[in-house]
Amino acid sequence: MKVFENYHLPTSVSEALILLAQYEGRARVVAGGTDLLVDSQTEYYEGQRPHYDALVDVTRLAGANEIYEQDGFIVVGCAVTHTQIVASSLIQQRATALAEACAVVLMALEAEASVASLQALVPSNQWKPLAKIFLGPGQSAVDSTRELITALRFRPLGKNRASAFARVMRPQGVALPILGMATCAHIENRKSEIEIQDVAISAGPVAPVPFRAAQTEEFLRGKILGDAVLQTAAEILAKEARPRTSAHRATKEYRYELLPALL
Repeated sequence: MKVFENYHLPTSVSEALILLAQYEGRARVVAGGTDLLVDSQTEYYEGQRPHYDALVDVTRLAGANEIYEQDGFIVVGCAVTHTQIVASSLIQQRATALAEACAVVLMALEAEASVASLQALVPSNQWKPLAKIFLGPGQSAVDSTRELITALRFRPLGKNRASAFARVMRPQGVALPILGMATCAHIENRKSEIEIQDVAISAGPVAPVPFRAAQTEEFLRGKILGDAVLQTAAEILAKEARPRTSAHRATKEYRYELLPALL
């Protein structure tokens, strides 16, 4: 099964965008290629003939594998690996939860994506909220035949702010997460009490797109942390989340039971 004719390794965003433009929608962006090749194989077995004129590999773009601070943000290049994130002292100190997990945590950190496109043959970059990139399962606001996500960025956590991540996985020796949850919170100590001044909560998979628990967050802001408050928050979270049953992971009922435990 031949999926593509040409394979390109551009070293700049401009070069990558020009290549995509030249193929006029018949090329695809690739980094690891896992989803692309699996989808192509599925289409092949369903009787289709998946084929692209070219694959444009973005893993060698200048700066794509770097993590750095810029203008008050932590910026993560589009080719940075999980291993790099875990090993980064900057991430460990200023975005702890991201060193423990990625996709769910980025929503809690209110990350933005840098979307690059070619405007009148001139490369153009625009930072967009990551939450607005996702339109539904397998659907994106980024046109992968003409645009690139070159980096992600988020504000480093400051004083009295912290983040955490927890995940429940199948006990077998395969990496199949059942449910994950990330929280980023700003707290203040009031003598013997802890006040939640601000909070962001993300969980997955509990919705068609990456999920922020907006109603639960709104309830928790300004509250004094305690068992009764957490119990009510868990009830609100269960009402706004929409987990589904997965044949290879867990039923939606089991995922509902896990939500208060992770919170």
